[in-house]
Amino acid sequence: MSDRFPPDFLWGAATSAYQIEGAVREAGRTPSIWDTFSHTPGRTAGGDTGDVAVDHYHRMREDVALMAELGLTSYRFSVSWSRVQPTGRGPAVQLGLDFYRRLVDELLDRGIAPALTLYHWDLPQELEDAGGWPARDTAHRFAEYAALVGSALGDRVERWITLNEPWCSAFLGYGSGVHAPGRTDPAASLRAAHHLNLAHGDATSALRAAMPARNQIAVSLNSAVVRPCSQDPADLEAVRRIDDLANGVFHGPMLHGAYPEHLFADTASVTDWDFVHDGDLRAIHQPLDALGLNYYTTSLVSAADPGSDAARADGHGASAHSPWPGAASVTFHQPPGERTAMGWAIDPSGLYDLLLRYTKEAPGLPLLVTENGAACDDRPGPDGSVHDPDRIRYLRDHLAVVRRAMEAGADVRGYYLWSLMDNFEWSYGYGKRFGAVYVDYGTLARTPKSSAHWYAELARTGELPEA
Repeated sequence: MSDRFPPDFLWGAATSAYQIEGAVREAGRTPSIWDTFSHTPGRTAGGDTGDVAVDHYHRMREDVALMAELGLTSYRFSVSWSRVQPTGRGPAVQLGLDFYRRLVDELLDRGIAPALTLYHWDLPQELEDAGGWPARDTAHRFAEYAALVGSALGDRVERWITLNEPWCSAFLGYGSGVHAPGRTDPAASLRAAHHLNLAHGDATSALRAAMPARNQIAVSLNSAVVRPCSQDPADLEAVRRIDDLANGVFHGPMLHGAYPEHLFADTASVTDWDFVHDGDLRAIHQPLDALGLNYYTTSLVSAADPGSDAARADGHGASAHSPWPGAASVTFHQPPGERTAMGWAIDPSGLYDLLLRYTKEAPGLPLLVTENGAACDDRPGPDGSVHDPDRIRYLRDHLAVVRRAMEAGADVRGYYLWSLMDNFEWSYGYGKRFGAVYVDYGTLARTPKSSAHWYAELARTGELPEA
């Protein structure tokens, strides 16, 4: 197998608005659900917030220059909805759009293709107060917002992503409550999932009406790789149940126009799904130009054993509430092997399986790895440099299976490292570092780590360097 990637393969890095921008009260921006959540005592580690984050709003040109130095050919960022449309309704705030216009222009001037994500979890608080994602109207508001951004930037941005990881928005935000807005209502989480699906479909239609036909529209799913503890039929049924809740609840309507066959029965004790209206599935099932996949780890499950002390876990933080409505009969186990600083098992084979799964499930649809990376305990050395060999090994092993999947027929067009730089890691605050660029949170100085230089060499040559 060749370690060389095609010459037009996209070498990118990814970030999200609330995690890096800061400037939360400038140019008309109003609070999002993550502003509210992070300012609520006990919600984030150390009470950390994104008020300043890494101040990308004021250091944008410096950061784009750094991307160019690292040889990135694409940069995936998200737009802050409440910076562009503070109440989630009405006309856009031009000062908010101007920031993204400047960012896009700076990227294009440096030869870096922008990839714009419309929603990376920062719902305007005013829309949450009106019901949030469990309310159907939020999907309609999102389509209007998409049209505003598409009209403003569609002439220069060709790659668009509607939603990032809607599973997290629905089930961590409204089920387990470990993400904003911090609600713990299983029925609300399923309503949110459906309305996120509807938002994706309506936004896709709105973008196509607002932008040039050449532009490409995708969605980024954190599709789970769910494996059984054994081949016992009960464990295999546990895998099926979790796969429906982790994957099928989103890719079913988006890619196939239907929810999984057993999902409604599995969750009948939680909801009767009366929020699915006639025509919804047709609206959700819009043609896509690519599918984005975010991958970090695998899940290991079994049928529930009342005597087992295996931890119920969601991979995103401890909670007394389950993010899996209707899955009380399933137990989650820690997969074996090495772990990242997040405690997530390192298993590159899961990424290979994921790419091959969607190659079969959505034949002809190009794939993008829109997030992949590792949190490590990075510290500067005496000379100020930051060496992160564990991250380099993680990246090389995962990129090797991307290349192997391509040899096996997966049409993978690009890879976006998570993340460009250390930033606000949601409920973990600033305690977990995913960046290829080290950020000193006291001075906000940026220092490329060894992994950044390794990745730059890969982007320059298209050939995997040794770890």
